[in-house]
Amino acid sequence: MLKLFEKVFHRDKGETHPFCSAVVAAAGSSSRMEGENKLLLPLEGIPVLARTLLALDTARLVDEIVVAVREADLLAVGDLCKLYGMSKPVKLVRGGATRLESVYLASLECRENATFLAVHDGARPLAEPELIDRVIALAHRTNAAAPAIPVKDTVKLVQSGVVQSTPDRSSLRAIQTPQVFDAQIFRAALQAAVESGAEVTDDCSVMERIGKEIYLTDGSYENIKITTPEDMLLAAAILQRREEQP
Repeated sequence: MLKLFEKVFHRDKGETHPFCSAVVAAAGSSSRMEGENKLLLPLEGIPVLARTLLALDTARLVDEIVVAVREADLLAVGDLCKLYGMSKPVKLVRGGATRLESVYLASLECRENATFLAVHDGARPLAEPELIDRVIALAHRTNAAAPAIPVKDTVKLVQSGVVQSTPDRSSLRAIQTPQVFDAQIFRAALQAAVESGAEVTDDCSVMERIGKEIYLTDGSYENIKITTPEDMLLAAAILQRREEQP
């Protein structure tokens, strides 16, 4: 197996932590990938989704994995999990019409007494186990945590093609996944968002709707989301560099 997964994190004797279920959003349409399912594409020899699941499987603070997938992909993803030998329990569920619905449906299939839910994009295959554990550990203290990176480019607010304002870049962050929340609060917030038909762009927004504060920890510029064919090239280059590092 590649270096990314060669280091396995073992719990010390007597070590305990709150039970954390990882929810993987993997039911998207891959609309910007020229008709191909990006999650099943090989990335340096291993499918994108397999890399995502292996990182979660290796993370010390993840206890089970629940994956929301398209109905047409259930068998393929099931075979993928068997092929790469996940050591933690993995459950596949049918996703919904939107990402919000998929996360909600998956959250209902997580262990009922899970203390935390860690929601991760299936298309973020380069999140390293150390980053995943760091976000979960922060959620243990705060109940709501996410990784984030400073925005590099100047961002403009635009309306009808005309610049309206330029936000202060120093206060802007790009939010990544996994995003980790108190399970009971997050399930209730998800249900409220689904029932109201809310349009949210990430899971932090679900918690923000009910007034919960989100605490941030350092993300990684390598923790990219595969969206376009160009992202596959960048991800491959990152993996090749990791392989070259001692």
